[in-house]
Amino acid sequence: MQDADAPARHEKIIQLDDTLINQIAAGEVIERPASLLKELLENSLDAGATQIRVQAERGGLKRIEVRDNGGGIPREEARLALSRHATSKLRKFDDLFSIGTLGFRGEALPSIAAVSKLRLRSRPHGARAGYEVACDGGGKISEPRPLAHPPGTTLETADLFYNTPARRKFLRAEKTELRHLEDVVRRAALSRFDLDIAFSHDGREVFRAEAAADARARELRIAAVCGKPFAQQSVYFEEEADGMTLRGWMGLPTFSRSQRDLQYFFVNGRAVRDNLIAHAARRAYADVLYHGRHPAFALFFSIAPKLVDVNVHPAKSEVRFRDSRGVHDFIYRTLHRVIAGLRPRDAGVPLPTPEAARAAGPGMHGKQGDWGGGGYGSPGAQRHLRMLMAEQMENYHALHPAPGAAETADAPAIADSADIPPMGYALAQLKGVYILAENRDGLIMVDMHAAHERITYETLKRQAAERAAASQPLLVPLRLAVSRREADAAEQCAGEFAALGFDIGRIDAEQLAVRAVPEMLAKADIESLVRDALSDILEHGSTERITGAQHEILSSAACHGSVRANRKLTHAEMNALLRQMEEVERSGQCNHGRPTWMGVTLGEIDKWFLRGR
Repeated sequence: MQDADAPARHEKIIQLDDTLINQIAAGEVIERPASLLKELLENSLDAGATQIRVQAERGGLKRIEVRDNGGGIPREEARLALSRHATSKLRKFDDLFSIGTLGFRGEALPSIAAVSKLRLRSRPHGARAGYEVACDGGGKISEPRPLAHPPGTTLETADLFYNTPARRKFLRAEKTELRHLEDVVRRAALSRFDLDIAFSHDGREVFRAEAAADARARELRIAAVCGKPFAQQSVYFEEEADGMTLRGWMGLPTFSRSQRDLQYFFVNGRAVRDNLIAHAARRAYADVLYHGRHPAFALFFSIAPKLVDVNVHPAKSEVRFRDSRGVHDFIYRTLHRVIAGLRPRDAGVPLPTPEAARAAGPGMHGKQGDWGGGGYGSPGAQRHLRMLMAEQMENYHALHPAPGAAETADAPAIADSADIPPMGYALAQLKGVYILAENRDGLIMVDMHAAHERITYETLKRQAAERAAASQPLLVPLRLAVSRREADAAEQCAGEFAALGFDIGRIDAEQLAVRAVPEMLAKADIESLVRDALSDILEHGSTERITGAQHEILSSAACHGSVRANRKLTHAEMNALLRQMEEVERSGQCNHGRPTWMGVTLGEIDKWFLRGR
């Protein structure tokens, strides 16, 4: 046994050989067949390819071939293309800060060649013939050999990790690797709508997407990649501001998922995973999603290349924005505005159907009147809502007059109405829970408690926002031991905290004192709330914790202040509720994310009764 006090043994410093260097580099870039395919597809797209054919065998372990119709590689540059740090995409140091291509490191092909048997065949446009070069296991690169080949490039890899068996052991079953390969192809198809791409596995076509030239074709591609239920239950939008553009498809809140498996985000055409973006999307959906559910979306973000750093991860799957807070706020505001604008009166909003609700997965339906609290509010804090609730109850009594009040005439007949509202006119009440209404297309079914709960909640939020935040001083200031970074953040955001009703001061380098809190949150867990808010500010540059805590209390108040089940409504009351649903933001979901209404067209009802057959 070595003596603990003995000096550590010094190993002689040596220069690693090229083969080991290439295999180490390959470990950073090539994790599995899917990461290899990603690099090859990016090279094809950078070469200007509009048609790509992918073939794989045994989950990509035996063989992967990518053929494109891009610009091709000149014969004299073929061997250089398989050399490390050789690229056509960078010329000088400053180019690193304005990258407009998917690849740029010059490591993909040599890394792939280091762990597989690679064959490169290419023919530049205008050349009379093609050629082939080969490199096995990062060894010597062969001289170009002439052969017949169409314009473009074909890269074929065989026996992945044949010379690094230890890494091969970490791969999953063939079906799992195939699923990852298909996901890479689908992301490529989603990133470029002008691309004609096909993927075959063991001789069988798995995926095919033809070039999408118009809006209808793009919708079909979205359906092919994300599934028909998503295409049917999503809305398309475009937004541009301050040199940034965001467009794409947002799944309706009722089309939520149990996991984050249907979230696609592209920055300048590059598929990325980014915590900043994920946080912005989560905030935008926070007020309309059922507890524990995740939104679905396919979003495309464009920004000047010099304002985003794509050179922060070997696989180029992460990015860093120069103005991260500005990007976060732009994405959040855009998505939040789109969700807030989803009203039944909008022609572009898809019709919620029972089939769509089932497609969204289990866990969407809870007990009537439940609320997923678990935050910072408490029943005692509701005493601060008396003024807000008093005003809201006036609206409530206007909608639900006392028994015996005169009832207005029934709504006009649908057939005789020239201007039928989107939610139609009430026909009847079912089991004291649902309103049945007829609109131009067919039948509308409304959960009256859920719908009125959202209407009440939005009214309370608006009333609270219109008032200055009332503060309640603490008899004994709450002292918080924090890190220096957290104390700096609290000091810098003191004005924002004050606008929300907090009085937070810095005592010393690593200690804060909370002297006053928002009146509505007087009974909340203030320490946890402030710590969570500071954590958000450090991570994302802003926080919604305080507003979210206030909204939890308002949501509970709205739930208890809304019309309950088994309340008999008149036709006038039911129609009044339908008209409010057409105007109120987020009226498609209650405060807990459950749908407030669904519809079925007359054509679907005809199918139930086999009419027209």
